[in-house]
Amino acid sequence: MKQLHCQEKEQFQKLFRQENIDRLEDRFRVLDVFLSTEHHVTASDLFEIMANQGSDLTLDFVQDTLRLLCHFGFAQKNRFENGHVRYEHRHIGHHHDHLICTKCLSIVEFGDRELENRQVQIASDHGFHLLQHKTELYGICAKCQKDRGDLTPLTLAKSGERLVIREVSGGAGARMRLMTMGLRVGDVVEIITNINKGQIAVAVDCRRYVIGRGLAQKIFVSPAEKTSEHHECNES
Repeated sequence: MKQLHCQEKEQFQKLFRQENIDRLEDRFRVLDVFLSTEHHVTASDLFEIMANQGSDLTLDFVQDTLRLLCHFGFAQKNRFENGHVRYEHRHIGHHHDHLICTKCLSIVEFGDRELENRQVQIASDHGFHLLQHKTELYGICAKCQKDRGDLTPLTLAKSGERLVIREVSGGAGARMRLMTMGLRVGDVVEIITNINKGQIAVAVDCRRYVIGRGLAQKIFVSPAEKTSEHHECNES
């Protein structure tokens, strides 16, 4: 990787001089720090890292340099689930995809040659000449699963999760409210949406339900077994 970064710096110097880009040395400082960060950063992240190292460059200058780095192929930007623009290295000839934890927002890069070949084949089967692609897999990382524990309130669930209702606190009243809706302990629910402090939309056996925040706080769930199969909905 060190050798690869040296090649990137050499190409940077050549291209930026060739294109008469202003403040070359300052922009090289941005590139140097950017290449030393092995994670996905926002422009503000990079600005803060440089400021902590004694840099006097402005945030606007760092943002403009990142724009140029993207333009010349040294960086690429992504918008993951939270919508923030994050920058990562773009090494020519090296492609990778991402696993994103929807709880802690950690990002894991992975490469899979079999997956790459399969995507090219799928595009070809549909008459497409594949130009570019990206794969983003959203889930909950192992650390967050461990930190969350065995039973958690439904209010902490993330969109896309499949969970089993294990117990309901709050006495007979809460359990009766749940049963009146058509939900019971043991049901496997798929989280459709769970946004901020609003209602939670779930699905059970292809039926949709909306649960208020107060009741959801009393419903305790755990992850459904990985071997559980999704039910297919038949249109009547």
